[in-house]
Amino acid sequence: MRHGHVGKPVSRIDGPQKVAGKATFAAEFPMEGLAYAAIAYSTIAKGRLVAVETEAAEAAPGVVLVMTHRNAPRLKPPPVFMSSQKAAAGDDLPVLQDDRIHWNGQPVAVVLAETQEQADHAKSLLRFTYEAEPSVTDFAEAEARGTAQSQFQGEPLHDAIGDAEAALAGARFRVDADYASPRHNHNPIELHAVTLAWQGDVLRIHDAQQVLAHAAWTLSQVFDMPEEKVVVTSPFVGGGFGSKTLWRHQILAAAAAKLAARPVRLVLSREGVYRVVGGRSQTEQRVALGADAEGRLEAIIHTGVTVKTAHNAMPEPFILPTRSAYQAKTLLLDVQEVELDMLSNTFMRAPGEAVGTFALESAMDELAHEIGMDPIELRIRNEPEKDPISGLPFSSRNIVEAWRAGAERFGWSRRNPTPAAVRDGEWLVGMGCATATYPYYRMPGGAARLTLTQDGRVAVDLAVHEMGMGTSTVHTQVLADRLGVPMENVAFNYGDSRLPGVIMAGGSQQTAAIGASLIAVCDKLVGELLALAGNDSPIAGLDADAVVAREGGLAKRDEPQRHETYASILQRAQRQSVVVEATPARPLETMHWSMHSHGAMFCEARVNAVTGEIRIARFLGSFDCGRILNPKTAASQFRGGIIMGLGLALMEETQFDERNGRVMNPNLSDYHVPVHLDVPAIDVMWTDIPDPHTPMGARGIGEIGITGTGAAVANAVFNATGRRVRDLPITLDKLL
Repeated sequence: MRHGHVGKPVSRIDGPQKVAGKATFAAEFPMEGLAYAAIAYSTIAKGRLVAVETEAAEAAPGVVLVMTHRNAPRLKPPPVFMSSQKAAAGDDLPVLQDDRIHWNGQPVAVVLAETQEQADHAKSLLRFTYEAEPSVTDFAEAEARGTAQSQFQGEPLHDAIGDAEAALAGARFRVDADYASPRHNHNPIELHAVTLAWQGDVLRIHDAQQVLAHAAWTLSQVFDMPEEKVVVTSPFVGGGFGSKTLWRHQILAAAAAKLAARPVRLVLSREGVYRVVGGRSQTEQRVALGADAEGRLEAIIHTGVTVKTAHNAMPEPFILPTRSAYQAKTLLLDVQEVELDMLSNTFMRAPGEAVGTFALESAMDELAHEIGMDPIELRIRNEPEKDPISGLPFSSRNIVEAWRAGAERFGWSRRNPTPAAVRDGEWLVGMGCATATYPYYRMPGGAARLTLTQDGRVAVDLAVHEMGMGTSTVHTQVLADRLGVPMENVAFNYGDSRLPGVIMAGGSQQTAAIGASLIAVCDKLVGELLALAGNDSPIAGLDADAVVAREGGLAKRDEPQRHETYASILQRAQRQSVVVEATPARPLETMHWSMHSHGAMFCEARVNAVTGEIRIARFLGSFDCGRILNPKTAASQFRGGIIMGLGLALMEETQFDERNGRVMNPNLSDYHVPVHLDVPAIDVMWTDIPDPHTPMGARGIGEIGITGTGAAVANAVFNATGRRVRDLPITLDKLL
């Protein structure tokens, strides 16, 4: 029952702590006798480390320890993410256990010192001698050697319906083009950091984590110790986007702390993040579309190649959005992969969808131009009635409403369909649009514990994460409504691996997973309270379906005067509190429904005819993501995704030297991300139509904003200039 909290723009409950500087992040926890760590990185892509000169570093002021493969504790290889339910590592390579080098930038030594400055200085005194071996670091060379079928979550990235190539050849209208996206690196504002200590036989870790329970289990495997002896806490995370998982720095810090018998703080430098933490892989994509005279698709072909390593299981699955975006008579989707000697790539906001929608939605715009049809009308004309691949019905799909409402608000009717026709002085002005889409996920393992006390206060415990999305705020709203209590009576405890649940903050699924857990544990609480109420209660004899929580107690659903407070129930039962724990049912909804969030993205771009400079004048995202639980935090998520999409479209590119596999721009001076002057006023709106098949009616919103944004920008640039840029980022040199 709704009690007025859900759906309201409640400010984040952790906001006052953050603005007052009282929110403690991973690199801020005090520990007695703390030593500071610095990492040295390899400078070859493949080979052996044949000699290490450590004497000068060991003699430097303040140095506590120099750790290399020669003296590191013996460790097991970390279980790589997706190899088992709780595996969290970015790769499965041994950590500082031998002299082998697997990528340019691999950690080869750790220095501990009394201060960070002393550690950094001592690291500079280390000298390494390598024996290089032939490596594969060139994309084209790897392709020439042959590609392999790519897999994602254990399934081949391949779908075929009919003969798409033949249908394309016979289509009245067709486009066939190649698109490319570069490597991207993670750049959360909070650097990856860990503060930890061995306390007896317990490894106590303060980390920046979005997979708490997974990290604790994985570390227990590496150090060959019971899982319950690894305690990971992460109350605040300054952005994750898929990168705040388990990488080498946590393992190295724990090994160094064990060897030195000292607490350790290890904060990766910005360069260190580029050397140790994976990012988004490069792609080469072909999209070919064939349509009949009415603009109805007869063929969709979306194929291409991406890059990964031999030591992880994460290709860039760029065909994912194409699987459900449009109806066509025939379809061919395929991702091939090549393996390079490089840092393992990983999840990065909307993996697959972010760059896949750039190619698909650019091609849809090209087809609309070829036909002479409005791009929105082309998309609506090809709306599927059911999932094109699985044949499942959609759980809820209101993208047409999002398109219509967004077009009206953006003023799409004023768009001139003729490219390069609108000019404002030196500036060419254009509008573009694109579809955004991201699948619904809800992963199993979301146990929750709930404690209700006699004074009507509620505490819920879950091993989940707050990375700035508003997790604790939104679910405090949800729990307050479900139990009919004020928000100030709810304590939402999270960020600790000792709490129940195995929920990760990824795949835009944490809200759904937590929601299912809260529903399950609240239902169990109601059952316990009804059992405690006894025969003298106004709600005696009622079952759980007949009651509703309201006004700090339970009432008969259709007779609200039959009501008893929680305090009264517990007092009569002579209980100070009641504690329940529950796990929701497995996420079977995705077996019966095709489930996705959607959006309609609109961009107005201005391109200087003299310099080629691109400015985004305004942007609108019109979303269909089910029920919006908190408009304020949701709007921030939508805008944040769009801003990241503007970076993808216009500037982000990892400069990877294909001669030696080294990242050449590992800093924010050379790797450009959007700043205030790059970002226009961003308008967001949504349908707010609940999905009847998800917990709370909500679908994910954390990643949908980046999808479609790159294509909307590219299509606006084409409308402004008549130039079609098919390789990201869209920089001014490509327009001159």
